[in-house]
Amino acid sequence: MGFINSLKKAFSKPYKTVSVAEAKELLASGAALIDVRTVQEWRSGRAPQARHVPLDRLQTSTTGIQKTRPVITICQSGVRSASAASLLAEKGYEAYSLSGGMGAWLQAGEPVR
Repeated sequence: MGFINSLKKAFSKPYKTVSVAEAKELLASGAALIDVRTVQEWRSGRAPQARHVPLDRLQTSTTGIQKTRPVITICQSGVRSASAASLLAEKGYEAYSLSGGMGAWLQAGEPVR
């Protein structure tokens, strides 16, 4: 049984995927929202409380992202935010990826600026 548990741990993701509703609860409790999209995507519309840290920059620096609070990552569809959440989790952050990204955010009727 120990071997199977070791395998599960080795292949499990180090972050959690959350829905828009779950993300809103986390945000209300003080979580940070990090948008990892490109500058062009960011300029086309973003969640009001999001901070822009493109994925390529996040891969080299997490300066300014506090480890004392949960971090939710968001991108356009959820693929890059999953990579970002994994990266942050490996660095010791309590990390979450928003399932469906900005598409899900918009579909849920959440504000964009």
